[in-house]
Order: sequence, then structure tokens, then C-alpha cells
Amino acid sequence: MSFISMLLGTLAFTVLGPIIGCFLAGLDRKISARMQGRVGPPLLQPYYDVRKLFEKENVSVNSSESIYITCALIFALLAGGIFYSGGNLLFCVFIITLSSLFFIVAAYSSRSPYAEQGANRETLQVMAYEPMVLFMAVVFFMIAGSFDVSAIFGQEIPVIVWGWLAFLGLLFILTIKLRKSPFDLSYSHHAHQELVKGITTEMSGPTLAKVEIMHWVENVLFLGWIGMFFVWDNPLSIILAIVVVLAVYFLEIWIDNNFARVKWQAMLKSAWAVALVAGGINIAILAFL
Repeated sequence: MSFISMLLGTLAFTVLGPIIGCFLAGLDRKISARMQGRVGPPLLQPYYDVRKLFEKENVSVNSSESIYITCALIFALLAGGIFYSGGNLLFCVFIITLSSLFFIVAAYSSRSPYAEQGANRETLQVMAYEPMVLFMAVVFFMIAGSFDVSAIFGQEIPVIVWGWLAFLGLLFILTIKLRKSPFDLSYSHHAHQELVKGITTEMSGPTLAKVEIMHWVENVLFLGWIGMFFVWDNPLSIILAIVVVLAVYFLEIWIDNNFARVKWQAMLKSAWAVALVAGGINIAILAFL
């Protein structure tokens, strides 16, 4: 992938990523409300909320917090640009992890006990899902022969045929990545779960708006990883991938509304067990094929 294509992909994702992510967040609220017997807010309510946050005064305990969040947002956009422009999947994984680290450091910089507890939980979440994400990248390399996402368009069969175990593992840790119950330990999106919002307790105004946009962008990226398993050299496969992505997103919303939060020990053990079984066995099978 050339630098120009990566730059153009990042610029396109910077515009389209938040728009699609905002729509998905609104769809999430609408579907969740229907599941709970409510009408729910307008589809564009997430946009209205973020716009209102940008209009507020930026109040923070220190100036570095906003800088760290800005860096986290930039790296999230860069990771999405790399992926959707057909770039290196492993590089994309490292960049989005770096974004998470900046998010964690921003919470620690506030020196708030609630924010620090949220940062601790966020760190545990990264530790829980990262092994499976790396296994996914290795499986992709063994099937496609390259870490470049563009390589899937040259495959005669979709990655899911030989990588279905890695897909199931990714599906499991996706609940952590999308910050859904039962694994939304660090950052609660729903008022009925916690009064104090963990890692974002000390964030407000434009800083909190950047966090919400970052969450939108991450959702679009992670769902793209799901769709990647169903794309091959047939252009119509993109439609199949979109249908699967929407079905998976609906499944995540259903899980979020029907399962109570678990303790961090259960999250860590289950995520590592799934990574070892699904990712490890898939890699072992591909190694002997």
C-alpha cells in the first residue's frame, strides 16, 4: 500500500467513519428502546448529544487530558483509514491499541479515583481481547498469504471457510470491543448500570465529545473486521459482508440488553480461554494444511 492511498483512505474514513458510526449508535439506541418496550430517542440523537457537548465549555482538571484524547481519536481514525484502504491488518491492530493506551493515560492524568478505577478496568479489557485480535491477524496472514487487507479481494474463497474458529473467537471478544454488557466494565453507556461513568468521569464538553466520536469510529472499524471474513474476489460478496455485519451488530445489541455485567476475572479468563481454543486451534489446523 502506498502512502498516497493510505492518506486518501484515512481522509475518506475521517469523514465517513463518524457518520456511519453515529448512525449505528442511533440505531443501537432505537433497537434497545424497542427491546425494552420504549419508543426511544430520534435516530440522530447521538449527533445532537455530541454537537451539544462541543458547544459547552471545556472544563478539565489539566490540559494534558484533552491532548491525550485528541491523540486517541487521531490514531483511531488512522487505524480505520489503514484498514478500509486495504492496508496492513497487523499495523491497524497496533495503531488501534495505541489509541486505547492514550485513552487510558488520559483517564490516569485526571488523578480521580473513579477515573483511575475505570482506567484499570480499561487496561484489563485490552489485556483480555488483545490475544484474540493478534490470533485473528495471524490466521488472516496464513490464509491470505499477506497482512494486507486488499489481499482478500484476490481470494477464491472467503476467509471464513478456513478461519471460522478465529471468527467465532473474534465474535466473542467483539462484545468487549463494542463496550457491551456483560463486558462493559470501564465505560458504561447506560444510566441504569452506573451513576459514575468510570474512565470518563472527569471528561466533559469537547473532550467527552471526542471520546464519543472515537467510540463511533472504533465500532465501524471492528465491524469491518467481521465483514472481512466474508469478502473474496466476487464483488457481490461485499453485500453479503454488510448483511452479516448488521446481523452481528443486532446480536451484540440483544446481548447488551439481556445479560448482566460480569466481574473482570470472568472476562479475562473467558477471553483468554476463547483465544487459546479458537485462535490456537485455528492456527494449528492451518499450519498442517
